[in-house]
Parts: sequence; C-alpha cells; structure tokens
Amino acid sequence: MPAHPKPTPTRPELILLDVMSTLVYDPFRVEMPAFLGLTFEELLDQKHPHAWAEFEAGEIDEESFYLKFFRDGRALDGPGLKAAMARHYEWLPGMQEVLTQLSECGVPMHVLSNYPLWYEQVERATGLSRYVPWTFVSCHTGLRKPAPESFLEPARQLGIQPGACLLIDDNHENIAAAEALGMDAIPFQNAVALTHELATRGLLGE
Repeated sequence: MPAHPKPTPTRPELILLDVMSTLVYDPFRVEMPAFLGLTFEELLDQKHPHAWAEFEAGEIDEESFYLKFFRDGRALDGPGLKAAMARHYEWLPGMQEVLTQLSECGVPMHVLSNYPLWYEQVERATGLSRYVPWTFVSCHTGLRKPAPESFLEPARQLGIQPGACLLIDDNHENIAAAEALGMDAIPFQNAVALTHELATRGLLGE
C-alpha cells in the first residue's frame, strides 16, 4: 500500500530551541580534544563515562567535574579547558539572522538545552538571550534530553499542550523522543533548510 503523505505542519504555539550545534558552534569534537592533546576517539575512550552528563544535570559542580573528568583520575587543567572552549563559541552561519526573524513572528521561544553552567560563557560570546531566554537548561532543571520529562515539563510550565510545541534540535534521538510525545520537531541541518521548514509552518518567509 502507498504510504500516506505526511500532513502539512501547523503553526506552533511554542518553539523550544536546542543551542549547541543548532544555534551555536560546539567545540566538543575539535577544540576540546585538541586542548587535551588527544584525538576525538582518544577523548571518548579516556574521559569518565558519566562526568559530563552529571555536570550538565547539575549533579556535580565545576570543581568536581574537573576532578572526575578522566576515568583514570589524572589531573585536568579545568580552567584552561573552559577558556579554550569559550574562545570558540560563536553563532552557526545564518542562525542569528533566523532568530532575528523568529523573534518578530509572535511565537514564544525558549532554550531547551543539555549544558552545564558553561552556558554562561556561550551567552557572553553570543548574546543569545537578546533573542531567546535560557529558560530550560539542564544544569538548572536537572532534566536532560531525551528524557520525556525534559520536553513535557517546559510545556506544562508554559501552559502549552505538547502537540502545539515545536522542537528544533540537531540530535536525532531528541527529535524522535519529542515526536513520540506528539510534538512537532525539526532536525537541524543548516539555516537555509531550517528557514524552509519554518516557512512551511507559517513562521518565516523564504
């Protein structure tokens, strides 16, 4: 039987925006291992398997994260790593312009991000809060995508049904989790593709 055509998306009542690798460049894959003198594969093998997630969730503080970073317990220049990351936070091409247009569309927008307190460095580098508030950051909420509550709690707090929410995120696991809850979701590729998807929802012109 032929597949049913996907229904045309409707205009959302709320937009939830991922930040790293969606709005802002993420130095995790290149600059972090370079600072440590490792390849990305070596970093994945040598870092503690849970320390970053615990730091993102606000379960450990910055100093504890530094002490726990390597699985073998060796020392880390934590402030140096933080500074190296901060030097590379910048808007992804075209995304500041997309947010400028979205901010005029009348639909409330909120950050929904898995990130530690280092998001403050992202704010200093980009001024992102001029366009969208850092409302739901995992280090404060204790909720990390793709856990269902990480999506449902923002909708509850803002008084919006999940089906009226739109998630924009580069992580396909997060996209699938949001869609499973009835949310509309756009997997981020680049500003041009995103503009097209937003236009189909009556948010932006192309």
